[in-house]
Amino acid sequence: MNEEDKTVIEVSKNGPYIVKNLKSLRNSKGVFIETKPTIALCRCGGSGNKPFCDGTHLKNDFSGDKKEDRVPDKSDTYEGKGITIHDNRGVCSHMGHCTDNLPSVFQMDVEPWINPDGAEPEKIAKIIRMCPSGALSYSMNGELHKDYPHEPEVFVGRDRSYNVVGGIRLEDPDGSKPETQDHYTLCRCGGSKNKPFCDGSHWYVEFKDEKN
Repeated sequence: MNEEDKTVIEVSKNGPYIVKNLKSLRNSKGVFIETKPTIALCRCGGSGNKPFCDGTHLKNDFSGDKKEDRVPDKSDTYEGKGITIHDNRGVCSHMGHCTDNLPSVFQMDVEPWINPDGAEPEKIAKIIRMCPSGALSYSMNGELHKDYPHEPEVFVGRDRSYNVVGGIRLEDPDGSKPETQDHYTLCRCGGSKNKPFCDGSHWYVEFKDEKN
């Protein structure tokens, strides 16, 4: 594939995501949304034509800047007998797959919050591969696992983030980079402290997407 044919998401300054060459855009109902060679996806949360931008960011004082009180971009390592878990809270979208499905390993309101010996390594690895943001990854037998094969796609979560998979390159003029280009989550509600990435703020601002 030529470089100009690859799928790219460009983060415009205080404006939408400019997405080029995206073939698969899917909503939370599993319905594929028609795309064009270049589309603009809303990230201010205010568009009346979600997921597409309608220019509302020019009227609602949307800022794409990161907040100083965001969770720091920092990777922590939790070494167990059969698996080592890597965690970057700074890019977590707080979807909850880990704590909901394996609370013996991913423990809420406990420090350290990860117990790498709390379940069989293969079971832990399966849950980590469900992480949409790339915050969680793992090493087994000395090999790091953080990229998993997907076809390029943007999934529009209901009342929450864009889930991006398939090695879609993110280009941000402010230099933001995901933990892995293989999969990451982008803010839709406009409230994230760690833009362009989702940090779970859609829960607190009660973001709603009636059409999706």
